[in-house]
This record gives sequence, structure tokens and C-alpha cells, in this order.
Amino acid sequence: MKALRKAELMENTTRTLSSVSDMQIAITNSWSRIAPFWPLKNLIAVNPLAGFEDLPFEEGLKQGKAYFQQKNLPEGMHHVNRESIKWLQAFFDEGQSTLQMPGRNLGLLKSTLSLFRFDKRLHKNDLNKTRWLENLPDTSEAIIAEALIYLGVPVQMQEEFFTLMLTTLPGWAAHIQYRTTWADANHPCPVIQSEYIAFRLVITCLIWPGANALLLWHMNALQTSGCQDIYASITADETAYQTDLINRIRALKKPTQNSRPKAQLVFCIDVRSEPFRRALEAQGDYETYGFAGFFGVPISVKDAVTGETHASCPVLLKPAHNIVERPNCSDHACTEGHKRLQGFKKLYQSLKYTFTTPFSLMETMGVASGLWMGLKSFFPTVSSNIQSTLKRFFASDYTLFPDIQSIPFEQQVSYGRRALKMMGLTENFAPLVVFCGHGSTTQNNAYATALDCGACGGHPGAPNARILATILNDKNVRKSLEEYKIVIPEDTLFLAAEHNTTTDAVEIYSNNVSKSYIEKINDLKKYLDNARHSNNQWRLSQLEGATHKKLSPKAILLRSKDWAQVRPEWGLARNAAFIVGPRWLTKDVDLEGRVFLHSYEWEKDGDRAALTTILTAPMVVAQWINAQYFFSTLDNVAFGGGSKITKNITGKIGIMQGNASDLMHGLPLQSVFKSDDEPYHKPMRLTVIVHAPRAYIGPIILQHNILKKLFRNGWVHLICNDPTSQQNFKLNRYLTWSDLSV
Repeated sequence: MKALRKAELMENTTRTLSSVSDMQIAITNSWSRIAPFWPLKNLIAVNPLAGFEDLPFEEGLKQGKAYFQQKNLPEGMHHVNRESIKWLQAFFDEGQSTLQMPGRNLGLLKSTLSLFRFDKRLHKNDLNKTRWLENLPDTSEAIIAEALIYLGVPVQMQEEFFTLMLTTLPGWAAHIQYRTTWADANHPCPVIQSEYIAFRLVITCLIWPGANALLLWHMNALQTSGCQDIYASITADETAYQTDLINRIRALKKPTQNSRPKAQLVFCIDVRSEPFRRALEAQGDYETYGFAGFFGVPISVKDAVTGETHASCPVLLKPAHNIVERPNCSDHACTEGHKRLQGFKKLYQSLKYTFTTPFSLMETMGVASGLWMGLKSFFPTVSSNIQSTLKRFFASDYTLFPDIQSIPFEQQVSYGRRALKMMGLTENFAPLVVFCGHGSTTQNNAYATALDCGACGGHPGAPNARILATILNDKNVRKSLEEYKIVIPEDTLFLAAEHNTTTDAVEIYSNNVSKSYIEKINDLKKYLDNARHSNNQWRLSQLEGATHKKLSPKAILLRSKDWAQVRPEWGLARNAAFIVGPRWLTKDVDLEGRVFLHSYEWEKDGDRAALTTILTAPMVVAQWINAQYFFSTLDNVAFGGGSKITKNITGKIGIMQGNASDLMHGLPLQSVFKSDDEPYHKPMRLTVIVHAPRAYIGPIILQHNILKKLFRNGWVHLICNDPTSQQNFKLNRYLTWSDLSV
């Protein structure tokens, strides 16, 4: 490789390349094809083809296949990818490695360029290559310009070539998309999108000078990426499902006003809540509602004991308030206990990962470690109990309570009013109203946060539930709500709870409750426990390997404690629909845990504000979840996470298959498949059914580009269950309604 003189570079750049601004536009456009990927600590469900939603669905499938599902990459590109992965692992490591890559604070490009000269696999001690590295320009844009000249990429193909630099290693590109467009900008290891492309191009120039052949390869891939058969099969399955679902709910009539229920429980719209709600309602006079799991309170929560802070709201929103949750014990006592526990963990981790100590550690602790591993493998319940006892020895259990003083009173009233209005709970309040967040409990599960929540960064919704309950228990808030014709009886108590989706246990936070409510709460706990046992039976029958002999209450608990269990639960697998309407519309229908249920009363939504919020926020999040399960099943290698059995965690941020694959950016095989070749999840686009007049829905869609894009391009189906005409209408791609005769 001959080094280009600066004068020659300037002349060539002027003659063959567009301006820097045009190049930046090309870079930006190429990145628009990449969906973000969140790290393991706060996984978010996303549509891996979100960058193609401006195309019709069937065309998006074709483009996705050409860009992401090609298994015959040129060998030169494979070599470039292997070397890229090595450096990306080192730069993005979040503490898994004992020795950190030097110079990471300089950013991806500068830190790697400063070290490339020591990497003989890149330059093979070729003097021309090492000189070329030493004389690279200072800015990423200039480096990109020089690399494009060297690789012989025509100016009109810049954007396509940039896109291929991203889509041939899409997992890492997706993580950088997260870091640059969704994560906190104050990260100690900065990364810029143009720097990543420059990084990829530098490695390409060193390893595969003929990389412009990638353009012809992609052109051939496009010509052979037909998806007609897949699209026809998907459409047939969707039509059959929609027909059956509409038939089951169309004949239901609105009941007369019921007597005051014993309790009302508000669950997340998560599909796992639906069968549990049915099981609870079968126990007696209990009403359930569906609402977004952050309960309409966009906050950042700080645990006063651990000092940890996280955003507790969907990623579509920004936290509006910083809330501190304090323990029911003294701050000092709880904090000291936590420090002791963390100190023990850090000591063990430092001994385990420091490269000089594993051999001596094995010599001194080998027998004990072997016994502990055997106990965890063969007696997971016993090991879990021992672990819990040890934790309590170092740090006692405590309950958190939110300090909501940072939320202005007027805003508290607004949160309370909007939440109650959106779910349609504005009258006939029960003595107990319980807001149930949800989380999960699993062992040795890299995808644990994906089970905790698919929208809120893997954070359980209990803090939000506690905050909303605290707000609505305030007498002054209730008095202000009366101005909006929301009259809450004096004897109504709002409580927070958390629904464990792995075990179906519901923990009610009832500390400091007056004695007059204790009996009611204990009664509710008894029926919640009955619902848990009932729902466990159904859920176990759906899990791989569960037989009638195993359908015992202990079996589901065992799955949550077994560190070898690859399927502790099915998560949101088989999700297919999103129903916006009153509970009576679906209460007597077995929806098989496949439907997101959002409570909505159109008669109480004269300004359509509630429906607008539901369609532009929870529905969009549900579409992300649906698309992630869809594509993880369609191609678990290209869009999923591969098998849990052969995975490796890299840098504490993500999963690789083997020791140097692309960063996997979807759900594992075991989350969507019964076996290696038998899917459990059925790939279908989300069907949205709205129980409201057509006149309510149309204007909302026309006012929001995200809705026009999703519905017009066929990424989501929309059916109007019109209560004024008693008919069902389907929205077509021209955004007009057609009578749905089923």
C-alpha cells in the first residue's frame, strides 16, 4: 500500500468525492437503517428492521433478508469482521475484563488508531501499511474520504457502502446506535457514528483492499432475496387469527353497572397478565384493569440504600422527576448492611477474574466450589434458601417508600387524573385498589431483564406503582380530583404490588396500613394465591418438558431457582394482538396469554386524549415487542440471540456465539422455540383492535407520522370494533376503512 501525499489526497477528494456535508448526510442515512440494541443490564425489545418501516412490510422483509440474512459473506469481509470484533470487545467492555484497554477516554477511533500499529494481524509488519496508518488525517470525515478513494468506491455509492459496513456486522452497529442516540451522552468512553465507520474502513483498507466488490455482492443478494412465500404464509396465519378473535368478542354486550367489587387490581398490559387476570377474576368479585406498567409516571428512581439510579419509564419518554426511595429501617443501618454484602461480592469477583489468582483460588476453594456447584445443580431450592439466608446475614431485608416531594402538587394531581381517566377507573371505586407492577425471578439468565419488562429497560414497575398509590392516597390530591368529577370514597385505599411473572406470586406492599384494612388485604392475598396456583397449572402445561406429573405448585418455583433452566418462562412468546377497550369486552374470552390488554372507555374520552396516548405510546412499544419476537423466530441467527447453551457474555453488554461472533441482538432460541427446529412463537404482525367509533380513530392516525407509517406500510394491522354501529372495520393501506365481515 502506497501512502497518499496530502496534495494528491486533496486533489482526488475535490475531483471524486462530494462535499463533507454530503458525506455526513450519507453517513446519517446509512445509520437510519440500524435499529438500536440495549445492553444486557437494561434490555429493550425493538424491531430489528425498524430502519425499514418507511417501506411496505413485504419490501422491508426483502431488504432485511438482503442486508442481514446473507450467510455467504465474502471471505475478505469475514476477515474484516473478525478483526473489528476483537477491538470492539476491548473498547466497549463494561468491567468484565480485568485489564482495561488504554486510551478509551479518547473515543473509539483515536484509541484504536493509537494501538493498531501494535497489531501485526492488521498490518503484517508491511512498511507501507504502517506508514499509511501513521499518516492518516486527524478527523473521521477525512479518514473516511481517504479510505473511499483507496477502496475505489464511486461517489454515488457512498451511502450504500457505508450501510454495508454497518449491516455486515449489525449487532455491534446496533449497540453503537444505542450508545449514540439513546444512551446517556456523558459516558466515559465516547463513540461517534462517523468514527465507527472510519474505524471499519481503516481495517478494511488494511485487510481487504478489494472491498468495493461488496457492492456487487449486495446487488446480487437483493435480486435473490424474494420473500413471497414467507409473506403469503404470514398473511394467511394473521387472517385466520383475526377472524377467530373477532368472532369471539363481537357478540359480547356491555353489562349493567355492577355492585361495588371487593378489590380492583391494575396490571401491566403485558400479555402474561391476561391469563392471571382471568384466574383472579374467577375467584370472586374482583375487577382487573390493564395499563402501561410505568403507570403514567415517568420518573428516575434512586434507591437510597444502594445508591443506584435508573429511569423507570418506557424509553420513548424521558424521566420528568427524580425520586428517592427510602427504606423502612434507618438509612445508615440498611446502607451499612448493603456495603457488607457488596464488599463480599467484590472480593470474590476480584479473586475470580484477576488473571493471577484463579489457580490459587481453585487450590484453596476448589472443594467448596465443587460442592456448591453440585448443590446448585441437583438441589436448586436448597441452594437458593442458603443463598437467601447468607444475604440476610450480611444485610437485613427492607421495604422502600417513595419520597414524592420533588413532584409539584399540581403535577401529582395531573398524574392521578390522567392515569385513572386513561384506564376508565373514575367511579365505583373498591375499598382496595392495587397497582401491580411486574418483574421476574430467574437464575444464571443473561436475558433476565428482557423478562422483567420489554419496555422500561428491564426495570420492574413496583417503584412507579408505589408512587401512584402514594399520590392517590393523599387527601389533598383526592379533593382536587373532585373538580374533574373523580370522587374517590374515603374508605378506598390504594396499594402497590409486584407480580412475579415467573412464579405468578404477587407481593403487596402493605406496611403501615391501618388495622381496618388488614383483613381485606389478607383475604385478597388468599385469592391471589389461589389464582397463582391455577395459572401455574396452565403455564406449566405450555412449557417444554412439562407433563401432568410435573404440574405441581413447586415445579414452577423450581424453574425460577434452577441455574440450568433455559426456559424459566415463555416471556411474551406467542403475542399477537393489542386490544384497547373495556374489560367486559374480553372478560369471558380465553385469550391464551397472547393479547396485550389496555383498559379504555371511549365514552369518558371526549377529547380523544387518552386514545391518542395509548396509540402513540403503549401500542408502539407493543409493536416493538411483537416485532422482536417475530424476527427472532423468523431467523434466530440473523435477528435473534442463538442458543443459550453456546452463548458467551462479552463485556457485560451482550451475547456472542462462540468467542468472536457478531453481537447477538435478539431473543435466544429457547425463548421462541420448543426445540431446535420447532417454533413455539408464531410470527405474526401485531393486530390492534380498538373499541371506539371510527370517528375517534382516523384523526389521531392522520396527526401522527409514526401511526401513518406503521399502518400505511402494513407493519401493524388495525381493526375498529365500532360500538356505535356494532360492526368491525379494518384499516387498509390507503388509510380508509373497509367492512370486516367474518
